[in-house]
Amino acid sequence: MQYIYLHGFASSPNSAKARDIGDRFAQIHTKLKIPDLNAGDFSRLTITRQITQVAAEFSNNSTPVTLIGSSLGGLTTAHLGQQYLQVQRLVLLAPAFEFLSHWLPKLGDEEVQRWQQEKYIMVYHYGEQRKLPLSYDFVTDAAQYQEEFLQRPIPTLILHGKKDEVIPIEASRDFKRSRPWVKLVELDSDHALGNVMEEIWQAIRLFCQLP
Repeated sequence: MQYIYLHGFASSPNSAKARDIGDRFAQIHTKLKIPDLNAGDFSRLTITRQITQVAAEFSNNSTPVTLIGSSLGGLTTAHLGQQYLQVQRLVLLAPAFEFLSHWLPKLGDEEVQRWQQEKYIMVYHYGEQRKLPLSYDFVTDAAQYQEEFLQRPIPTLILHGKKDEVIPIEASRDFKRSRPWVKLVELDSDHALGNVMEEIWQAIRLFCQLP
């Protein structure tokens, strides 16, 4: 089994969650790949690019893959599971379902229109700790990745905070409702999930049958 972790939007392999989960995998002597989804050019980030980049990490067609994804990485993970039969298990941490409908209203109509006209917007990047430009192609690309297309019955564990201020837990509840192969664990936490990492690890360990 190959394990790959996908960090969130405007984040990096050096995020608190990525480091925490990476350390725990190391302690049980299990390899966890954590690709940098910024790929050296955050301005041209798209979900399609993330999917292509992660699929290139799959070792070969016979090795099953477990994907763990956080936030936008969780959404990308779900679509990888739909597209690639090699992916046999998903762990989604506060997955960014209905991402654009939650994110764009926070920017406001005027800001989104300006973005569309000027092609780029400055976004705070947590990994770089500074603002970086992001192309409007990110939005047009993301619009095609709808949850209704995610119908492959792949064992899926969702861990989502009940106080999530970025992606409301209702998004995961809605996703689970029509998919009996999905298990949703609701945690007493926010989007960062920083206070429940031990609970998250125990749930991952059980779900993935790790040592």
